[in-house]
This record gives sequence, structure tokens and C-alpha cells, in this order.
Amino acid sequence: MSEITGYQPVAMVWGGVLCWLALALLAIPLRAHKRWLLAGFPLAALTGLWVAAVGVAGLLLPASAQIVPVGFPGLPVHLRLDALSGFFLLLLGMGAFGVSVYARGYFQHMEIGELARLAIWYPAFLAAMTLVLLANDAYAFMVAWELMALSSYFLVTSDYRVEEIRKAGFLYLLMAHIGAVALLLCFGVLQGNGHTGDAAFTFSAMRHGVLTPTQASLAFLFALIGFGAKAGLVPLHVWLPEAHPAAPSPVSALMSGVMLKMALYGLLRVGFDLLSVRQEWWGVLVLVLGLMTALYGVIFAAVQSDIKRLLAWSSIENIGLIFTGLGLAIIFSVEGKSGLAALALTAVLYHALNHALFKSLLFVGTGSVLHASGTRLMSGLGGLMRKMPWTGWLMLLGVLAIAGLPPLNGFVSEWLLLQAFLFTPGLDLHYLNMMLPVATASVALVIALAAYVMVKFYGVVFLGQPRNPALKHAHEADIWQRMGMLWLASACVLLGLLPSAVIVLISPAVQQVAGRVLTNDGGWLVLAPMDAARASYAPLPFWLATLAVLLLVYGLVRFRYTGRVRRSAAWQCGFPAVTARMQDSAEGFGQPIQHIFSSFMQVDRQYPQPQDRTPHYASVSIDQWWHFLYLPIVAATNWLSQQTARLQHGRIQWYLTYSFITLLVLLVFVQ
Repeated sequence: MSEITGYQPVAMVWGGVLCWLALALLAIPLRAHKRWLLAGFPLAALTGLWVAAVGVAGLLLPASAQIVPVGFPGLPVHLRLDALSGFFLLLLGMGAFGVSVYARGYFQHMEIGELARLAIWYPAFLAAMTLVLLANDAYAFMVAWELMALSSYFLVTSDYRVEEIRKAGFLYLLMAHIGAVALLLCFGVLQGNGHTGDAAFTFSAMRHGVLTPTQASLAFLFALIGFGAKAGLVPLHVWLPEAHPAAPSPVSALMSGVMLKMALYGLLRVGFDLLSVRQEWWGVLVLVLGLMTALYGVIFAAVQSDIKRLLAWSSIENIGLIFTGLGLAIIFSVEGKSGLAALALTAVLYHALNHALFKSLLFVGTGSVLHASGTRLMSGLGGLMRKMPWTGWLMLLGVLAIAGLPPLNGFVSEWLLLQAFLFTPGLDLHYLNMMLPVATASVALVIALAAYVMVKFYGVVFLGQPRNPALKHAHEADIWQRMGMLWLASACVLLGLLPSAVIVLISPAVQQVAGRVLTNDGGWLVLAPMDAARASYAPLPFWLATLAVLLLVYGLVRFRYTGRVRRSAAWQCGFPAVTARMQDSAEGFGQPIQHIFSSFMQVDRQYPQPQDRTPHYASVSIDQWWHFLYLPIVAATNWLSQQTARLQHGRIQWYLTYSFITLLVLLVFVQ
């Protein structure tokens, strides 16, 4: 792709960054004025719409670059907007617009101190993610990456008085810095390619660098660790189920819907842009990690009773599916099958955009449920469709989308991903030919379990009878919240009905990464990714046929049988009345999964006692990675700290001895 140097269109995105930073800085002197603080969120939404529009320009126009003379002497900031960063700017802007409009209504009931902290760090978080996408050198990228981690940490811990929130924030910041260290090592390897001088740290120099296969593999592994920690890949996922429930719902929506995709962008940038060579085992590793993450995430999502934890584990599952497609794309790219690589990457980018929309919708809708009910536990919810019809219907669209049902957007990307597996021809490595059918079945299992999770989520929260008498006071979301949810839900519908147009729009990013675009033999009406005779999908005819059947059934019931229905008292079936306690509970939905996949988790069950007047059963599923990996590391770290502490106590003779031994060792190494 050709490149132009100047102020268009990259400077237009830079203007959006400055607007967000200005909103963050203005919130500091206005922190005592609630009305002005709330006004910043619609302005942030409009800026997000602007960034999305410039992202589309980045997809359609040649790449543009800019050097901004800020920073340390000799280290100016290099910015670049190309098709890949343009796609993720579109994703960021669309998500930021809907969530920011929603946030205006969600935060208006918050006390002034917490609102001021959110008003400062919320636009700073958006600006940092934008800078990550624009950075064209390692220095600017790492500064933006750390600003993104720091601002999101302050957003997560906005209600810092709660101890659990402080612990979740600390864990998130710790994992973020572990990932940042890995990224520094990655850029160090990429920079050590023979280039010297002030420009050695730029991405342009890294693109033209010459690395040995060992160096390239080392750089990719560091990138996978660094970006995998931010994305929530197993076993680096432990922060995500803790941080997402701790954050306010709009923040959770941005972190899950948008921030996790920054990790995908980083790995695509390093793996397909900065590294000129790739190896097949990279794709196998990413594929295995993606499948493991997807299966692990959906299993734990199925057994959750906290609605925000359920959505957090669901995010891990969807990130796993995205990385599964990315691993498949790497394998196809190395094998020289550029058409299949384009298909897999189209599925990856499409699902990343879809997940940004429907997961943001589900998180903000959950925020409205939390405002209306005062609880995140499913045991205290139910029947909210009667009290919150707007929220219920819009959330239904999000649930159907994430469950992968046509004609919504989630079906298109998951269908494309399955097509990438099913179209796979014979590969050069025989073990891959044996592994890919198993991987295909695993992806199908994950998609089916995800639908099961959403049936549990929506059925327990919105259907049936209220499980708590306090729900009679539940109220509908305000106009700002409904507008934000309506934007996200409408995008889910449009991306599902017009997949051919979306694929054409994102094809420049696919071309940049895979070297080829996905061909569609079906035109704008029918989606046929490889061969129309083998597989095709027509969303608009499907939707029109479904709508016609529904209208026909409604007409028959409404007009054909009017006056012929006899109503009488129902047979009571041995009990006097149906109550909320007779409905399926969240724990009941999760019981089969806990029994089938008990090896994945440690279950802490609380059984009812005979003396309990209201018997209650509860179970908590504990992530086994804490016991297998993290708790031993904590124990080893504490032991080393205790042993090191002994060196700091004692007589002066021992300190002199330590110094003398150190000098002897240094002399030996010098010689």
C-alpha cells in the first residue's frame, strides 16, 4: 500500500485524540460541577463518531504518516494510519459512541467524587487506545499502551473504598505490567536488527529489518505473552473475571468490547507487519491457545451466578474464538494458501467488530439491570421484561447475536470461521490434517455452549417471575441509556443483514495483512466466501422468510381462531400455585456443566441445612489456574523475599563478607 506524508487523514484522528484529552483535562477544574462533568460524555460520544468516520477513511484511502515533535529530544512521535489501524479505529469509534451516550445517563446518579474520577479517566482511556492504533514507533506505542493500562486501572478502581475492587485493580495492574515487560522485550528483539540511530525504534525500520528464525520466533513469543495478557488468553486471563465485574458497567463495556481488541491489533501488527517471516508452529500455538481459552471461558460462563462475571467469562470465550481464527490464518499464510488466509482473517476481523458491539450492548444493559434491581446475582432477579421492556427487547437482540443465531451479526462471523475450518484442504504437516477436524468440532462445541449460556442469562434475568419482592420497584432505563443501547443493537442488526457490504469495507485491512481479499461469488445479496455451490448464506431472504412465517402464524392465531378459545381455571397439578422458587435457577442451569467438566474447576458447594426455613443451595466454581500456577508463584516469591530479608539483618561483619564475595565474583567474571 502506498503511503502519503502529511496531515490528512492521520491528523484528523490526532484531532480526535486531542479532543478526548481536552475533555479529561477540563474535568479537573470542573470536578465539583456535576452538570458539566456529565456533559463531557456526549462530547466524548461525538468524538468517537468522528474517529469511526476517519477509520473508514483509513480503510479507503492510502496510508498516511505524521511526525509530531513531542517527547524526549531525538525521540519524536511517529504516527501512521493505514487500513489495519483504520479498521480498529472504526471498531473503537462505534463502540465509544454507543457506550458514551449510555454513560451520560448511567453516571448521573453517581456521587460527585466518583463521577469526577470517571470524567477524568474515561476520555483519557479512549485517547490512549486511539494512540495505540496510531503509533508508528516502539516509544509511542509503549507510552500509549501504559497510558491505556493506567487510565483503565483508575476506571476499574473508581469506587476504591471497596476492598474487593482494590484487589481486582491491583491484579489487573500487575498482569498489565507483566505484559508490558514482554512487549518491551519484543520491541528490543525487533530493534536489534542491524539498524542504528534515532530511527531504529520506528516501525518502518523494524519492517525492513533482517531477523534469524530464532530471533523472529523469540519476538513473536514475547508479543504473544504481552498481548495475550491484555486479551485474556489462558493462563493469563485471571485478571479479567475480577476487573470487569469491579468496574462500572460502561467501563466494563469499553474494556471488554474495545480494549481487548487492542491486543488483537498488536499481535496482527507484529506478526503480519513487523515480522517479515512466519513459521507454521506459531499458528499451531495460537490455535491451541485460542481453543483452550474459548472452551475454558464458555465452561466457566455457564456456571456463573453473577451476571457481570458471566459476561466477563463470555469475553474470554469470544477472544479464544478470535485467536483460534488468527492461528488458522497464520497456518494458511505459511502454507501459501492466501485465499483461505483471507477467509480466516475476515472471520477474525468481523468477529472482533461484532464482539465489540454485542458485548458492549450486554454490559451496558446489565448496568441498567443493576441500577433497577440493586443486585448482580441472578438469584435475586427474574421477570424484568415486564418492568423494563426497552432494555429487555434490546438485550434480546444482543443475546441472539452473541449466541450466533441468524440473521444477526454473530452468526456471520462464526459461520465464516467454521467455513475456514471446513474448506481446509490437505496441509503439508500431517499432524495438522489430524488436528483440524478436532479443532472444528471444538469450535462447534464452544458455539453451542455459548448459546446455552445466553439462554441461561436471558431466561433467568428477564423471564419468569421475580425472585425478589424488591423487583416490583424496578424501573426502565432513562432516555440516554436507551439511546446508547439502541445504537449498539441497531449495529448488530445491520452487520448481520449486510455482511457482503461489511466484508467489502474491511477488505483493505484483510488485503494488508493477508495479501489478498476474500472473494464473494454471491454479490451483495448472497454471501458465498469460496464456492457458492458448496456454501452460501443469504441473510435478507432468510430474514424476510422468517418474518413472513411469523406474520402468517400471528394472523392465523389472531383472526382465524378469534372467539373459538375457551378459558377456564387451570388444573393445579398437585400444588396450589406456581411461585418463583419453582423456576430454574442459575445454579440449576450450571449443574450439568459442573458435573461434565468438573476436571476444569474446583466447586465449593453450600448445601441447605435441615433447620433452614428457606433452604438454599449455592455453588462457587474456582479457577484451577490459581492453584496450578499463580499460588505456587506467590509462595515461591514470598519464600525468596523471606530469604532475602535475612541478608538485611545481622552484624556489620556479615555485610563486609557479602561485599568481599561479590567483588571476588566480579573479578572472576572480568578475568
